Amino acid sequence: MAQPATGRRARARRPRRSWVGWLFAAPAVLVYATFVLRPLLLTVQYSFYEWNGIGASTWVGLDNYQRLVTDPELFATILHALELILFFSLIPVLLGLFVAAAIRGIATSRLATVARTVLFLPQVIPLVAAGIMWSWLLSSTGLVNALLSGVGLDRVTRAWLGDFDTALPAVGIIGAWVLVGLCTLLLLAGMSKIDPALYEAARLDGAGPIREFVSITLPSLRQEIGVCVTVTVIAALASFDIVYVSTQGGPGGATSVPGLEIYYLAFSEREVGMASALAVTLVVLVLACVLPIQRFTRDGSR
Repeated sequence: MAQPATGRRARARRPRRSWVGWLFAAPAVLVYATFVLRPLLLTVQYSFYEWNGIGASTWVGLDNYQRLVTDPELFATILHALELILFFSLIPVLLGLFVAAAIRGIATSRLATVARTVLFLPQVIPLVAAGIMWSWLLSSTGLVNALLSGVGLDRVTRAWLGDFDTALPAVGIIGAWVLVGLCTLLLLAGMSKIDPALYEAARLDGAGPIREFVSITLPSLRQEIGVCVTVTVIAALASFDIVYVSTQGGPGGATSVPGLEIYYLAFSEREVGMASALAVTLVVLVLACVLPIQRFTRDGSR
């Protein structure tokens, strides 16, 4: 008879414990709801209105979203963000894989420690400072053009951030430089967890370094690669700091991205409704890119 009584007392304690847990979580939930959920819902609401942020608002329905699709300048910002994914994500992840593999080969030497430190430095440097530094390097009289002229490639020199054809790729190179160190360290951490016995068995079977990398290293880094791709894709789609400091969206909108256009629409042109519609579209775009990556990573880990 004592066991049923004990069970009833345990069940009576569970609701009390759950309420205590929610009591401790209440401050964080309140702050999150106030500063994240409420602004997000208001942004969705504003996207259906024409509003200058001060006066009365006018209901326009889906007109802001229709304009986003039909206006070439606004739609171009989304295309630019998608193009930046190639630089912000593809280049850092690929370079990170090969650099991490190279560092892993000399893991016991001092050079490996120096390499990790140097590669991670861009993560420590503020993005504003990085943008200013690269603006100097890529200017018409900067170090990049000086080096090209020094090796006889004067025809190639140009104002890289001021040329319509090279401005966006130049911004992408800056983003790749910032993110390659982070990807390298994440992938290097993943490589350190791989069982060395797998490589020994592969060598006994006659596998070379390339075969080991393709058959052992890459499959074992599925989750780490997923994290790298997720972080870098979000950085590309939500880019603002580097673009604002280095080009401010120029020349002629060639480097304009959604984050920068949202800022201009809301605070310069006073089109809060249009800025909110673009912000909502950006959130949907981020989810559309990130969720398949997360699903692929999760399915591969089962």
